[in-house]
Amino acid sequence: MSKITEQIEQIAQPITSELGLELVDVEFLKEGRDWFLRVFVDNPEAPIDIEQCALVSEKLSGILDELDPIEQNYFLEVSSPGAERPLKKEKDFEKAIGKFIYIKTYEPVEDAKEFEGYLKSFDDEQVEIEIKIKTRRKIISIAKNKIAVIRLAIDFSVKPD
Repeated sequence: MSKITEQIEQIAQPITSELGLELVDVEFLKEGRDWFLRVFVDNPEAPIDIEQCALVSEKLSGILDELDPIEQNYFLEVSSPGAERPLKKEKDFEKAIGKFIYIKTYEPVEDAKEFEGYLKSFDDEQVEIEIKIKTRRKIISIAKNKIAVIRLAIDFSVKPD
């Protein structure tokens, strides 16, 4: 995590807590010529709505204008993490047990760098994911320090009722 995203997390956390929302993630990225500060929030009680995102944006923008922690110009975006929410904190992993996830690794694990399957377990060192290879199911352990991206995913192979 960069110094800027850490600072923004510290600024945004009290705002989201005060509003009964959860701060999911903060990104500060350059896309083309422009910089984007993206703040992802969720409502643990119900689906988050645009008014809640707008309120966080308004409050956060005011504090950022006062403190001016970012040198360059940027666009502030506050939104929901969506269905493919990243797994960052321990409670994210706890809620994701048994759910379909996507993992991309820095280096190959068992000859692959991308995995989709069901999160079986996790600890401080690794995650276990159950993947399907043709008709066979297999559990793979992946060291957390080898994971570049881990997020919830949508299982398109499951047919709705």
